[in-house]
Amino acid sequence: MKIRLGIPKGSLQEATLQLFAQAGLPIYTNSRSYFASTGDPEIECMLIRAQEMARHVEHGALDAGQSRGKVRWVLAAPETSPYQRPEELAGKIIATELVNVTKNYFSSRGVEVKVEFSWGATEIKPPMLADAIVEVTETGSSLRANHLRIMDTVLESNTQIIANKSSWADCDKKRKIENLALMLRGAMEAKDRVGLMLNVRKTDLERVLGVLPALKRPTISTLSDPEWLAVNTVIEESLAWQVIPRLKEANAQGIVEYPLNKVVM
Repeated sequence: MKIRLGIPKGSLQEATLQLFAQAGLPIYTNSRSYFASTGDPEIECMLIRAQEMARHVEHGALDAGQSRGKVRWVLAAPETSPYQRPEELAGKIIATELVNVTKNYFSSRGVEVKVEFSWGATEIKPPMLADAIVEVTETGSSLRANHLRIMDTVLESNTQIIANKSSWADCDKKRKIENLALMLRGAMEAKDRVGLMLNVRKTDLERVLGVLPALKRPTISTLSDPEWLAVNTVIEESLAWQVIPRLKEANAQGIVEYPLNKVVM
């Protein structure tokens, strides 16, 4: 059994490949071919223009594919900055995970900028480490929380997986497609989040829980010393700077922040 998966070619390709890699399925492309292999021998990919994806899935050339949609990659700058238009960023530093798309965006406007790859937490880079950023957003709340102002939309995308009806009726293919969607959602949920582990005395647990903006209720487990507990939770990465010192004040010990690849709800 093999799944043929459609990957959007063009402006969405780079962001899609990054997402699949984070989900645990690296895709190996060749600039001279529309076909690509993956880390899973049961999944092969075809690079297709996004606007043609639904038609090829419907007709059965593809078992499944990633459709276009609602997530925006936006150009944003600090609220206090003088920049109002992309053209005013000439010669400035732009931080992003979407390097090639960002370069093409400014190139199409005849604006020369220095685009630097960001390894995450992009919204905290301006103004010290970058003049502006290109970052993905759904509501803009994270950007506003970091005092950033959206200047323009660079591109819109989403990660909905659509499936051919016959392929969906095949139990093995359906399971494979469902698992793929599950892992992609997990990678999206993990974006801009980190895990926190810490130890705390039972007598201080309520103080610690009062500090944590938990994804759900934190995981609490007992330690070899019955007077101590281990707490594990997930928070927005941008909040860690504020939360960790407050946890220390609440008598938490052994605090560890760690990156997340996937959060499966």
